[in-house]
Amino acid sequence: MNLADMLGYADIKQLSRIAEVYQCECNGHSKNELIQSILSTVSRKEVFDTKVVGLKLEDLRFLNLLLFESRESFSLEELMARAQQSYFGITDQQQPEQAAPQAKTKRTRKKTAEVQPESGPREMINRFKHQGWLFNGFSGPGKYLFQVPVDLKTRFRETLKRRFAEELVYTSDPQVYRDEQELLQNDINALLHYVYHNEVQLSADGSMYKRFINQLLERMSIREELPAKGAWRFGYGRHFNTYPSRLCFLYDYCRHAKYIQENGVNLTVTPAGEERLASKPPGELLHLYKHWLKLYKGPIPNLLPLVHWMNHLAEQWVTTDSLRKVLIPLIKPYYYDSAETIMEQRLIMMMVHLGLVRIGEHDTYGTVVRMTKAGAAIVSGVIPDFSTKKISY
Repeated sequence: MNLADMLGYADIKQLSRIAEVYQCECNGHSKNELIQSILSTVSRKEVFDTKVVGLKLEDLRFLNLLLFESRESFSLEELMARAQQSYFGITDQQQPEQAAPQAKTKRTRKKTAEVQPESGPREMINRFKHQGWLFNGFSGPGKYLFQVPVDLKTRFRETLKRRFAEELVYTSDPQVYRDEQELLQNDINALLHYVYHNEVQLSADGSMYKRFINQLLERMSIREELPAKGAWRFGYGRHFNTYPSRLCFLYDYCRHAKYIQENGVNLTVTPAGEERLASKPPGELLHLYKHWLKLYKGPIPNLLPLVHWMNHLAEQWVTTDSLRKVLIPLIKPYYYDSAETIMEQRLIMMMVHLGLVRIGEHDTYGTVVRMTKAGAAIVSGVIPDFSTKKISY
């Protein structure tokens, strides 16, 4: 539903709160006047843009977690979890001028209690409700669900795109660029062909022995180095501690699609894998993209909005330095991975491997990226899933 529809279902108490936030001058006892006044005020571009640009960083992160979801309704528990994910540490809730922590006297405890109601997840949800950005109601027995108006989602995306674009540096075509479209799909064949024609032995933890990994890496289109010995690596796949990032993703996808199986001693190709060796199924890039989102969304909860912002902001060649300034504040570090590492290796390079993004070197501006046509279509949902063989996600 759009904002006008949701305002019609809201009670006069919520309408009065929204009208107060937007400083509407109208009869507060007339539901019709409240609705008309709110719609008139919110429709003004300068009013809406001011509200969005003035968002706290944690509120902006929370908003981003809602903007690109295909689903329309959220439970309170789901919203609370997303709101909690929007805080990256205590510094998010501190004011810049705050000094080092003081001893908790009665006076300071009282002050903390007064400040806290403005900074928690539940209060964040209430702020969104009071601004007319979230509406709640009953949907079925015992279900209390929240929705963001559909037309506001569109306006949020447009406003934030303009805001982000102001900070970006767009360039002409780079002198050289790298395009890996279809290489990942070709390397599925290479992996299955190698396993089919070799007796690949597995170690106690189920991973391939080093000599098999090295032989397999030599057959890949993109050469990768083995992870450094003793490096902390986890969270991005079954054998991420043993395999390089791209090979790990390929292996996980083939295992998920039941092309290969681990029997405790050896790695073998399944009948489904033999079919994949014979012919590439239609819609495979879409399946690879969905599996990547599923595999990486644990360490990177807001991966989907980050991918969509890449799609919106990299329609032309844009410098990675300027993209970092825009997207890094939205990325939460994950143990050994800093926000910069996640941006460069888990987001941009994996999108390059998937063929969603080209990466180049510009003589003047350094590293630049741009979405491919196939990548833009996949992320935008233009390409339907027409595969005859469904893979569950």
